[in-house]
This record gives sequence, C-alpha cells and structure tokens, in this order.
Amino acid sequence: MNRRQLTQLGVPEYALNEAVKAVSSSATTHKLRGADLKRQVKEVLAAPEQFVNDPCYGDFATVLVEDPTIEPLHENIEYRTWGQDIDELAHTQMREACKLPHASGAAMMPDAHVGYGLPIGGVLALEGAVVPYAVGVDIACRMKLSVLDLELSSLEARFEDCCRALEKGTRFGVGSVHQKPQDHDVMDENWNITKVTRQSKDKAWQQLGTSGSGNHFVEFGVLTISEDQAAGEDFDLAPGKYVALLSHSGSRGPGAAVCSTYSNIARTKLPKKYEALKNLAWLTLDSEEGQEYWEAMNLMGRYAAANHEVIHRLVSELVGAEIVAGVENHHNFAWKETHGGREMIVHRKGATPAGEGVLGVIPGSMGTPGFVVRGKGEASSFNSASHGAGRCMSRKKANDTFRIQNTRQELKEQGVHILSAGSDEVPGVYKDIHQVMESQKDLVEIVGRFDPKIVKMCGDGSRAED
Repeated sequence: MNRRQLTQLGVPEYALNEAVKAVSSSATTHKLRGADLKRQVKEVLAAPEQFVNDPCYGDFATVLVEDPTIEPLHENIEYRTWGQDIDELAHTQMREACKLPHASGAAMMPDAHVGYGLPIGGVLALEGAVVPYAVGVDIACRMKLSVLDLELSSLEARFEDCCRALEKGTRFGVGSVHQKPQDHDVMDENWNITKVTRQSKDKAWQQLGTSGSGNHFVEFGVLTISEDQAAGEDFDLAPGKYVALLSHSGSRGPGAAVCSTYSNIARTKLPKKYEALKNLAWLTLDSEEGQEYWEAMNLMGRYAAANHEVIHRLVSELVGAEIVAGVENHHNFAWKETHGGREMIVHRKGATPAGEGVLGVIPGSMGTPGFVVRGKGEASSFNSASHGAGRCMSRKKANDTFRIQNTRQELKEQGVHILSAGSDEVPGVYKDIHQVMESQKDLVEIVGRFDPKIVKMCGDGSRAED
C-alpha cells in the first residue's frame, strides 16, 4: 500500500511514515495483501491503544496514541490582505500560519514578503500561545525618530559634523560593539529571568547603542509637516520643516539568542501532526517555557528601546543638538490585546502597531521618504500597518543587479549622501513606498514626511541581521 492509499483510509499525515513501515512489516511477516492489510490499518486507527505492543503495528499505534489531536480553536481562519504586489510564497506562509491550533485571526500588510515561518508584514493573532519565529529573530526591531533643534541649513552648513556624528554615534556590522560600553537603566533590570538572558547580559552591555547590519540604519533628514497634516497634541509640532534623526535596529545578539533558544524548545514540543509547521512552533503561555519566553521577549523590547535611546543621545550630543520631539515603535513583537472581546497574542512580524490615535514611523528606503503616521484602529488589520516599503528583490539578486557606487552617485545628485551601505539595500530592491501608503490609507493617516539626507548603513558585507 502506498501513502495515497493510506491517506484515503484515514491515516493522518503525521503518522504516514510509521504506517508505511507497519504495512510493509505485516505484509512480509504474515504474507498479507490488499483487503487484509486495509482491514488491519482500519482496526489500528479505530483502537490504536490495543496495538502499541504489536510487533508490526506497534510504532504506528504509538504515534497515534501519544500524539493526541489538538483541535483548532476556530475553523477556517482567513486573513485580509492590503496591497497587490505580494509574492505567492508569502501567501502560502500566511495560510500555513492560519492552520495553527491557537489561531484566531490574521492579516497581511502591503509590504509583505517571504520571511521565516510567518511572512514579513504578517500579523497573526493567537489565543493563549506565542510563536517565537512569528515575533522574529531580531526581537523588538523598531523605529525611532527624534526632532532636533538644529537649523535646517545645518545639514549643509555643518555637513561634516553631521557625518562625524553618525560615524561615531553608533556601530554597524555583525557583532559590532562600542569600545567603551554605554550605560542605560535597562542594564540594571533583572537579566536572570532566564538562562539565555543571563548568558547574554555581557553581550548586551557591549552592543548597547549599536546598529548591526542588514536594513538597519541611522540617518539625518528633513521632517515636513504641512498644514493639512497637523500633528496634533500627541506630536506637538507646528507645520513646517525640521531636522530629524531616524534610526532602525533592534535587540541585536541578545534578541537573536532568545529567539533561537525558545524556537528550538518550541520545536521539541511540537505535536507530530504539526511537524510541517516547525518554523511556526508555539509555546502556550500557561507553560513554564512560554512564560520564560514572554518575559525574555519583553526584556528584549526594553533593551531595543534603550539601544535606540543611546544612539540618539550619542548622535545628538556629537552634533550639539537637543531633542525636542519624537516618536517610536516596535515592529517585531507580540502584544496581549483584546479583539472581539477576547484576549489575543497579536504577533506583528514586520508590522507597525496602528491602533486608533497610535503614532508610528514607516520608513521607505535610503532614497525615498518615510512617514510619521497615526493609526486609525482598523479592526480587520488587528490595528496594524506596514513596517516599511517591503522588499521586492532578494539580497542575492540585488547584489547581482546593483552596485552601491552607482547608487551613491545617483542619490548624491538628488541631495542624498550615503556614507556607507550595501548594494542589497538600494532603493530598487524595495516596493514603491507611495503605493504602499496609498494601499493602507484606511489603516493610517500621514502626520509628517521624512526625507533622508545623510544615510549611514552597514557597508562591510556583513550577513543581514534584520
């Protein structure tokens, strides 16, 4: 009997390998064929506990007995998609995520593209469980924009000072550290909450205030607030143009260690029937491991926020400026939220929180604008929006297609200076940010536009950490 025939008899996918071996053993041992083998398989499926010691069917029966069915909380989980230019593989990943037994709802943002487990730009709501890879490797990767008290003309008049501030105010590259460790109250918190956070504390000290690699950046630019984009009391800036500092990075090495540790633990607990979803392995929040991950994830969130705070403090001090306003947000995180009267764990992997009145930052690329936005609280998006423009090209293809030297010259002619970056981060590898914003105008309203002017990214060819 083949796998298709066994499936037709009702053998679940997770037990097919054992069923094939059992049928083969029985056929050889008892010289059985056809109808007799089908009858035996049906008997095992009906009462597997009676066959766990059978020399032929024991392993097959044991798998059925020891792998109790975890029924989905809600049947036929569907998701709404914003935007059109989304790879079919991203949709495949989203559909797979909707099969998780704790799934309550999902959504796909217009910047979505293939990720690891959940697609980047994917929003997944679970009840009572958290998926480490649906949060992401770079836990609490986030945006931070600070408005400075500099004259607009200083971006040209003090160009060298601005460049020096970006070069010395942070560090780029895999494993990058400050020669002199920085300080922040987050390092006074309890890092002994889990083994992995305790072991990561020294690295956290070294990497505090650093930016890493991949799509992470720190840049000076011009924030424009027009008359019809009045910021309001939550971002109290009058219409006009301002010098602003924008950064994108996360929890660096410590966050990656937390993700790796608890993803591996989750996989060891994954019921065999869900083994095809190993990159979406979950931990229930009533388990010890689930509670550990939740505490560690939230610590990484505070650490990532501190990381940005240190970067902005150092850069603004180096350029001799004061911070007069700002906005920031995570976009690789899980939150406890209430939707439809139920508490859910809302994973936003590359998605910006966009609850009603909530401010956030959605960047474009090194050569295109980003936007300060205010959420509209759209229920079907689980109060979410895109986290950027979204890639439309792999890093390998980008490096084969573009040369950063050419892009640097092109952007310089447009008034954008690239201090360092890789060819895999040029504007051509991203979707059109204006189309992305247009496709989610029911999710957010634009408060201000940020145009990059002096950009610093990782340019040493390091592996991407985003």
